[in-house]
Amino acid sequence: MTGDARPAGGSGCFITFEGGEGAGKSTQIARVAAWLRAGAEGAREVVTTREPGGSPRAERIRGAVLSGIAKPYGPFAEALLFAAARLDHLATLIRPSLGRGAVVLCDRFSDSTRAYQGAAGGVDAGTLAALERVVVGTTRPDLTLILDLPPEIGLARARQRDRASAGGPDRFEAEALGFHQRLRAAFLAIAAAEPARCAVIDAQGSPDAVAQAIRATVAARLPHLVRGTSDAA
Repeated sequence: MTGDARPAGGSGCFITFEGGEGAGKSTQIARVAAWLRAGAEGAREVVTTREPGGSPRAERIRGAVLSGIAKPYGPFAEALLFAAARLDHLATLIRPSLGRGAVVLCDRFSDSTRAYQGAAGGVDAGTLAALERVVVGTTRPDLTLILDLPPEIGLARARQRDRASAGGPDRFEAEALGFHQRLRAAFLAIAAAEPARCAVIDAQGSPDAVAQAIRATVAARLPHLVRGTSDAA
């Protein structure tokens, strides 16, 4: 099933987190989830997920793509694999969660395909837009938080994280600096083109400072989500 809207009657909220490598998306998603769950009502379901991934089949595609197995076939082949993963993720997790009224926090979504395979990889924007219409349909984020920082800083953070986990750079971390500079420009261009949906967050500060900026943005854009929450979370 492709291009589906949210299930009728669903009152959920869809927030995506975007940005280059090492921007701190995973850390900030965990903080936002804890903050929203600590609301006064105490009954809000918050679902955290990621792309590529978020469902068993999509996670298998993630492993294949990030290992670099698809790189020889080019960015369009990677875009098709991400689309396949996104189809399953939407059908299996995102739409059912939104339909029962949950808040879904997703680490990357379709904007990453626009940036990575489009602006940085060279796939035609119109082709990606058509693919997005088929796969995503009307299941669009209510808010997209773009964590922005110079790629030199982000890549240094990613390398530090990889050393701590005894891992190496993935398919995209290993790209040259110019690729990551194009990524940053692409995300900022998306934010400029869709200001009602997107908000740019300066990710150069401490995790606490970034979290505070995100909470302020969520409170301003989606006040119904944060009634009764505390800035101390």
